[in-house]
Amino acid sequence: MRQLGAQGLNDAATAHAFITAFGKGFRGPLLLLRALMAEMSAASAGPIQIAPWCCARMTASEGALIEVIASIERDSERARLLLSDLLGIRRVDGVLATANALANAFADAGMPVEV
Repeated sequence: MRQLGAQGLNDAATAHAFITAFGKGFRGPLLLLRALMAEMSAASAGPIQIAPWCCARMTASEGALIEVIASIERDSERARLLLSDLLGIRRVDGVLATANALANAFADAGMPVEV
């Protein structure tokens, strides 16, 4: 997430990390993460704070996004409110659907996002 935010959606280091983590099934999760980042960037009312990739701690924005992805299956209303606060907009259905698809892709690959 940080690498895409800092270097752009077509960053080779991010693709390499996904190939290493997911093997042959890397394309789906990578495509969905790229789509989520693009949708968030387009929909957001203001900047979303991300830390440099080498930073050991998350920003509040990064933590909220991880929480959205981790909780979307079990508490979709909470995820909707968190995403709405993060983006500063009320209508987050499209971005929320992409976050849900990303969470499912990670879970299907055996790497569910958990907090």
